[in-house]
Amino acid sequence: AGVACSSGKTDFLEGVFARLFLYHAAFIALSKGITIMPNISAKYSQFVMPDHINVVGTLFGGQMIAWVDLAAAKVSHRFLKGSNVDGAVTRTIDKVEFKEPVYLGDWVNFLATIVSVGETSFKIQVDAYAEGRHSEPRLACVATIVMVAVKKDVEGKYQKISHGKSF
Repeated sequence: AGVACSSGKTDFLEGVFARLFLYHAAFIALSKGITIMPNISAKYSQFVMPDHINVVGTLFGGQMIAWVDLAAAKVSHRFLKGSNVDGAVTRTIDKVEFKEPVYLGDWVNFLATIVSVGETSFKIQVDAYAEGRHSEPRLACVATIVMVAVKKDVEGKYQKISHGKSF
């Protein structure tokens, strides 16, 4: 929510300024010899069915969190391709903010993006957009999740391990 211009539209201008900022940052990084890792993201969608609805007629929050975790798992899979790990597990769900209600019959479209990387862990931003038959897509939920790379040891137990990736 920004300050609206005379036309009442801010999304277009925000997008233009965000792109200009990113281009400027990329130019600075390239001029200093810094390698930029491209965005690693994944999309995932779910349809809201009757068994997903709570007593007030909206999507049950726990169901949204489960779907957010699946979106994070999908981008984790993509991020870890080619590494010497068996997978990743959820370490923390740092923040979940429910911004708009989601209703029966809506599609929920998730965009999960790697935003930072540690030695064994990585942070993911998940944005969930709800879209009804008669409504425009709206940001319904935002979450931040930390995943940890794991590998099975000789005793069959999973241990955290360096994923060998950098940002």
